[in-house]
Formats: sequence, structure tokens, C-alpha cells
Amino acid sequence: MLAASWLGLGQASAETRVALVIGNGAYANGAPLPNPRHDAEDVATALKKSNFEVIVGTDLGQAAMQELLIRFARAASKSDVAVFYYSGHAMQYNGVNYLMPVDARLSDEADLRRFARVDDILSDLQQAKNLRILVLDSCRDNPLAENLKRSGATRSGSIGRGLTKMEAPLGTIISFSTQSGQTADDGDGRNSPYTTAFLKHIEEPHEIGDVFREISSDVYERSRKTQLPELSLSIVGKFYLNGPVSITVTPPAPQAAAPADPCASAEAHWKAADAIATTAAYEDHIARFSKCAFANLAKARIDGMKKTAMAPSADTRAAGAANFDGKWDVTVNCPTSGKVQGYTRPLTATVTNGVIHAEDPEPGKPNWLKIDGQIPPDGKTTLSARGVTGPSAYSVGALAPGTPFSYTIDAQFERIRGTGKRNEQRPCTFTFVKR
Repeated sequence: MLAASWLGLGQASAETRVALVIGNGAYANGAPLPNPRHDAEDVATALKKSNFEVIVGTDLGQAAMQELLIRFARAASKSDVAVFYYSGHAMQYNGVNYLMPVDARLSDEADLRRFARVDDILSDLQQAKNLRILVLDSCRDNPLAENLKRSGATRSGSIGRGLTKMEAPLGTIISFSTQSGQTADDGDGRNSPYTTAFLKHIEEPHEIGDVFREISSDVYERSRKTQLPELSLSIVGKFYLNGPVSITVTPPAPQAAAPADPCASAEAHWKAADAIATTAAYEDHIARFSKCAFANLAKARIDGMKKTAMAPSADTRAAGAANFDGKWDVTVNCPTSGKVQGYTRPLTATVTNGVIHAEDPEPGKPNWLKIDGQIPPDGKTTLSARGVTGPSAYSVGALAPGTPFSYTIDAQFERIRGTGKRNEQRPCTFTFVKR
């Protein structure tokens, strides 16, 4: 992640940044939205200040919106950083999020082909080399979705409220204006509440993950804790769109003032951290609010994730079992028991991916013995043995030569040695030595 150390520094002009910003508000078949055009214009201006080449479109119909998305896909494939920002109507149908052009109709689910699939846009974003950001300020009540729901024109899919949750791929940030399954407020100013917070923080010289956490916290606080942006963040290293910078100032003379509440923002930060649900997010919460209400819960989340990580997966168990792979010499030792003559019998075993198979080294003899089983990583196992009796030296119990037999063996394998015992009455022992 060497790129992470210089993203957004003074020489960032050598880095290619591209953004597509769309604001759709003048809907032909639904009530217009007042903010999206202003949102798009102001976000485009802010991103240009951060050295982005910005493609901007407002009040786009289906054809124009599709044309800009194609243009953006080509630009993203040649970029280091790519951003997609959308303000307007959207909806989820059958677990898929769609963005709505201004000329869209929605009489039945076939009309969804007139919409833009967010999954396709996210796929285009993944072509950028270093950092990808998807922002949807679009969880207003959608009148067309409500009309479709009431009409009963859908065949098998379901129309959900707001947008469905999306997980960010590696190197990606996904931010919704509110939580999945919820609707957002339009606000009463030039911009929506989410875009207002975005414009406030996006040019700050902070690490990009912190920028989006601050945006989420700002929206949550200003909405009186009624609107919490959905944030999914999956980045490794530190990325900066602007900065970092270091400023030295002379501290002012101390003034008597009421101490600030260090836990004032703890709840908002906790909800954002818990939505991200990564060890790094919980550790960040503990670092910021170690003495506040949610610190112990964050520690418990981290402990739970560590325990889950320590539990061996199926692949790990298979790898552990494979430690026994190779050729083994097996010796069966059965002492004399009553009238049954004792004997010692050699076999050759092969272990592959923890599966053992042993058989008599002379399979052409009329009598034979085979041993099969699975050796787990701890080496403790029960093997199955089967065969046919031969001369009296190899007879099993009082069975006559040529009689089929079977039994089980309780065995314990170590790295290069193992022992076993037949768990029927005759006290035979088994020795395993790895070659």
C-alpha cells in the first residue's frame, strides 16, 4: 500500500482522480425533489478543489444517465481514485438497489430495466487502482416504488423500504445517507442534510476513513439522532484526499470554561463503528472513548472476533491432518491367547490429506488385512480393520483360515509415531512409524 502514504499530498497531481456526480430531482412521473441539482453542483465543486476530474449531470433521463455511466466506467479504468456520488430517488427490489432517471416509469418490474443498477456502478468503480468511493444520498420516499407496491404488479420480488445494505469490497468505501431499510430527510436548505455534512468535511486534511466517520456523526447529531448514515469501509492503510498537513499555533491563554463532555459523541461513533463491525473500527472507538459507555461493549466485540478467528476452519483442520501425510510402517503384534497362536505382521500404510490406508505387503496371499481411517489434527482416531484369515499363525480368534473378519482400532498418532489397540477381546497392539 505504498500509494496510501502519498494519496492527497502536495504532489497528488501525478495521481489520476475521477468522479461522476449525478443529481436527479425533476421527476416527470413523481413529485420533484428540491435538493439534488444543488447537491450535485456543490459536490462537483468540492471535488474539483481536491484535484478530481469531475463528470457532472443533473436531471438526467435514462439515455443521458446511461451515457454518463459508460463514460465514467472508461475513466475509472484509468484512474487511481474514483468517486461516484448520487443524489435523487432510488429503490431496492428483490435485494438489489436501483437509481432512478427523471423520465422513469414503473408500472411493473420490467420497467426496472430503465433504472441504473448500483451493483453495476460498484463494479465499474473497482477498476480504479487505489481507492473507490460510492456515495448514495438517495433514501427519500420513492413514490413510484410505493405505487408499484400498492398496484400488486410484481410477480415474485419484494420492494423494500429505503436501500438494501451493501458490503464494501477491499479498497472501497460505501456510504448511504441513512441506514439500510430507512428513509432520509430532504432538509429545508440548499442541500440535503447528508450533502451538507459531506461538503463540510470532504476537504478536511484527515484520513479518508475519519472523514466519512465525521460525516456520519455530523448527520446523526444534526438530525437529533434520527438519521444515521450507513457506512461500509474496507481499506488497508491511510488514505488522504487533502493533506495530511501539520500546523503549529500558539495556544491561547486558558480561560475559565465549563469542561466539554468527552463522551458527547460516543453514542454516534459507537453506532458507526458497530455498523462497520471490524476490529479496527472497535479499536478506534476504544481509543477515542475509552471511559465512555460503549467502550466495554467494543472490547467484548473484539474478544468475540478474536475467538472466532482462533477457531480452526475446515481448511485449517485439513492442513493439520495433512501433517501426518507420508509413508508409514505398521506392525501388528498379537500375543498367544489360549489355543490361538500369536504372531507379528508388517503392513505398509499411506496417509494422504489425513486419510490412512494400510494393507498387507503381499496382497497375493490368500489371507489379507487392510486398515483404513481418517486422522484428525490431534491424532486421536478410531480405525477400521478388515481381512480374511490365513494360516494358524494369522488366524483371528478361533476362526478357520479363509474366514472374513473385521474390528476397530483405537489409535493415537504423534508427528512420526503412533500406537493403537484392538478394541475387541484379543489384546493386539499396533505400532506406526513414519518413514
